[in-house]
Amino acid sequence: MGQVNRSRNLLLVEDDVSLRSALTFAFEADGYRVQPYADAWEVLEETTDALAADCMIVDYRLPRMDGLALLAALRRRSITSPAILITSHPDERCRRRALAAEVEIVEKPLVSDELRRRVRQITG
Repeated sequence: MGQVNRSRNLLLVEDDVSLRSALTFAFEADGYRVQPYADAWEVLEETTDALAADCMIVDYRLPRMDGLALLAALRRRSITSPAILITSHPDERCRRRALAAEVEIVEKPLVSDELRRRVRQITG
């Protein structure tokens, strides 16, 4: 697990407090700066400049707005950072929407290093 350039920023949207904290800790230990958010509305209230990220990690099942709808809203604001959708048991509709949005899916539980490996691939 090599050290990552400290200038790399991750935007993390996860409503589960424990998982959000664990992912923030893990990625910060890898040298990333993490911008954690609990739901889509918190993200959408930010300015476009505040949302600059090398990669976005977004939970699919968020309160009030799903992760793919959030990513679509961000794309309309010209936020084009690569994104990874995290979810438990994605159904076929979720998979089709993610494919159309060019978003990778990593399935929960996140017990392996799969998510961290994919983030490192995206951010170099």
